[in-house]
Amino acid sequence: MRDLKRQSTEKKVRNNRRKKQKKPLNLRYLLHRCLRVGVGVFSVALVVAGSFFLVQILLSSDQFRIDTIRVEGNQRLSEQTLVALSDVQEGVSTFSLDLDLIGRKVAENPWVREARIQRIFPRQVSIRIVEREPLAIVNLGYLYYLDANGAVFKLLDGNDSLDYPVITGFDAAQLELGQYKDRAQLLKVVELIEELESRSQFSLHNVSEVHNEAGGGLSVYTLEGGVRIRLGNDKYHEKLDRLERIYALLKPKMKMLDYIDLNVDEKVIVRIERSLKTTKS
Repeated sequence: MRDLKRQSTEKKVRNNRRKKQKKPLNLRYLLHRCLRVGVGVFSVALVVAGSFFLVQILLSSDQFRIDTIRVEGNQRLSEQTLVALSDVQEGVSTFSLDLDLIGRKVAENPWVREARIQRIFPRQVSIRIVEREPLAIVNLGYLYYLDANGAVFKLLDGNDSLDYPVITGFDAAQLELGQYKDRAQLLKVVELIEELESRSQFSLHNVSEVHNEAGGGLSVYTLEGGVRIRLGNDKYHEKLDRLERIYALLKPKMKMLDYIDLNVDEKVIVRIERSLKTTKS
């Protein structure tokens, strides 16, 4: 027997589903939403356009045109030289300056170890440099200055001082290739020179040349008599202490000596030239 009541209920449910209507569009809400988006887009465009015109005004404004170039830290190089290297012209807008590029241009001069460029609003530029200080002269076929960082930095010309110890025994080609051993050895030279500068009995004033030995190690040649003193690659403080204890006795006899060797612990080995020994006898 059919369940008429159940069929009737299912029919009503189906009819109800068919008759369910969609909610009407909220035009007021959509209009408000579109208006907000439009205002936001317009505001962004207005800000971008305003910023563009503001930048143009600043770039063309006389209030931001360079009228003063300050130079600091220079001892050897003149202000005129550094300003010319920077290529900064008075009257240009401060906002048009590429500070990194200006710094690289100034640092192209071999005397400049470090260059810092800074805007000083509204109308100034500061060029601050750190100059290199020569420590010695390296003979690489041509003469170059060596600084305290072990950097070979300038080819000497007729205006440069020669009043520095001369470094020999290095190969220009190897240094140009960045050979680690040669560059590390230059730092050893710096270490030795700085140790000699601190001495009183046997100091840098007593040395005419520092030589890089082919087999390794450093030697110095005395200003008086040209005697070679072998120092190796380490313990310079200790070795020079030993030399200074007897240097007063050796100094009057320097022209008779062939070499002095400080590489043997606790000893100073002194060799007298045979020709002179024969002559003396």
